[in-house]
Amino acid sequence: MGDAGVFVVWGKRVALFAHLAHDRTVSRRRLGSLSVKVSTRGDYASRALLSLALHGDGKTPRSVRDIADGTGLPQPYLEQILLALKGAGIVRSKRGVGGGYVLAREPGSILLSQIVSAVDGPIVAGDFTDPHTDGACDHEGQCVLLSIWASAGTHMREYLDSFTLDDIAAMARGESTWPGS
Repeated sequence: MGDAGVFVVWGKRVALFAHLAHDRTVSRRRLGSLSVKVSTRGDYASRALLSLALHGDGKTPRSVRDIADGTGLPQPYLEQILLALKGAGIVRSKRGVGGGYVLAREPGSILLSQIVSAVDGPIVAGDFTDPHTDGACDHEGQCVLLSIWASAGTHMREYLDSFTLDDIAAMARGESTWPGS
């Protein structure tokens, strides 16, 4: 694969900085520009959790309204996303007065790939079957392309695995450099 490519997950276009090296490894230290599509749900989930990491103490719940106000996200949609994150064990909730959400784990143990997968399902580079299954190789060149798409999804997962919520919070606070800078 060359220096740039496009991964498609769904929805919103986000610039990630990744260079897929010749040896097919992905590293934050070997970065170039790569256009990636991440769903609105994946983006909103990441922003909501970043808000909890930046403003939470891990014990005091933060209300959906506070998260929505701080992030500019629509509250009704945010509630749905937080429920999916709760189902994935990434956040915990407390009901009633003083209720809201807290991270269920330390930010350093929450991977960006886990956040996206919690709301979008598996990270893939398209909705294709696996190579060599269900007659996928019946058409000219299709098996090769299916293998490339599968590899692209793997590279994207590995790249997102290289960021924890704690890493992202440190970048947002200006304590570490952003990818590509």
